Amino acid sequence: MTVKQCYEAIGANYEEVESRLRTEERIKKFLLKVLNDKSYDLLCTSIEQNNMEEAFRAAHTLKGISQNLSLTILYNSSSVLSDVLRDNQKYDEKAAELFEQVKKDYEKVTEAIKNLC
Repeated sequence: MTVKQCYEAIGANYEEVESRLRTEERIKKFLLKVLNDKSYDLLCTSIEQNNMEEAFRAAHTLKGISQNLSLTILYNSSSVLSDVLRDNQKYDEKAAELFEQVKKDYEKVTEAIKNLC
């Protein structure tokens, strides 16, 4: 699988990330770093521990990483979750639904990235 095919598989914006990072090699380098980033793990742990301040920071970091790499689906879901956690500071039904979407999107993105290895 090429990097472009990976982006197509997850509905991400390859042209946008290519305009920013310029080469497929550089895009792949940063995509692979997503697999080792701890923001998602921190988000999960923070929600389990009901630490919404830390969960907000983790969701916000995930949002930034996704935006920089033009990972559209993960950016969209983590952005909405981040906004809700920033405003709410409590884990309610809406936050739970949004967190489930982030989990699905994160899994989809990371599975596609693993296929690049």
